[in-house]
Amino acid sequence: MTRHFLRDDDLTPAEQAEVLDLAARAKADRFGLRPLEGPRTVAVLFDKSSTRTRISFATGIAELGGHALIMDAGTSQLGRGETIADTARVLERQVSAIVWRTGGQERIEEMAEGTTVPVVNALTDAFHPCQILADLQTVREAKGALAGVTLAYLGDGANNMAHSYLLGCATAGMHVRIGGPAAQPPDAGVVARATEIAAATGGSVTVTDDPARAAGGADVLATDTWVSMGEEGKGTALYEPYAVDEKLLALADPEAIVLHCLPAYRGKEIAASVLDGPRSRVWDEAENRLHAQKALLAWLLERSP
Repeated sequence: MTRHFLRDDDLTPAEQAEVLDLAARAKADRFGLRPLEGPRTVAVLFDKSSTRTRISFATGIAELGGHALIMDAGTSQLGRGETIADTARVLERQVSAIVWRTGGQERIEEMAEGTTVPVVNALTDAFHPCQILADLQTVREAKGALAGVTLAYLGDGANNMAHSYLLGCATAGMHVRIGGPAAQPPDAGVVARATEIAAATGGSVTVTDDPARAAGGADVLATDTWVSMGEEGKGTALYEPYAVDEKLLALADPEAIVLHCLPAYRGKEIAASVLDGPRSRVWDEAENRLHAQKALLAWLLERSP
């Protein structure tokens, strides 16, 4: 059966650990994995703008021995109304995997249903699971393990990063806290699913509108831009109490590290002194997109017909 990665809980705890182990190998031996030798082609589709995702997938696919066919919505028939099902059927005849950065989660699920090659979610409005794999790799490098580590996400609890932290951290056996405005809570179904996973892995899930409760004693503070793609023009005053600044960082564990998936807006969701400070692991996190995604692609290809 073809394996896809459409949301964080598509990997079991054991499978997630396998991918992260492989990511560590990929980082230690950058050109050691060659599952796309040929070169085999991976279609990388973008309905939304991107810097890190585009660079890391293009570079990673090349380092796996393959070729990245990068297409934007505006330059493909998909952007002119060709159905997702028809696009999926065409692509599966020619490429080894499909990576897609798009909007609605149902779009990437339809792509996966229509094709026999692995489909990877490179970001949807609901989830950003590749980013969380890179974040978990970064936390594991800094803390030595994931199980039992407390990660607090501060900001918009209703966005894709919050949802993926809930599922991905719960899968890793971590304690995940979402600190954001009560008016912007995470999806109730995602919280329920994360709570179910955490009960099995020894982790826990907390959702609070109290930033101090979220950050208190945490091993990792994470945040994201307050205005995601497609939300331009929305107000941000609601999020100001959740800005990751020196005052909030002082509430966390003295050895706490800080993550931000970028792009960052200094003086908004994160203070410049924190983003550029000694506890920031943001640049390791950005690099780990490359290694985690290479590992994911290699893992999916190995387990798919």
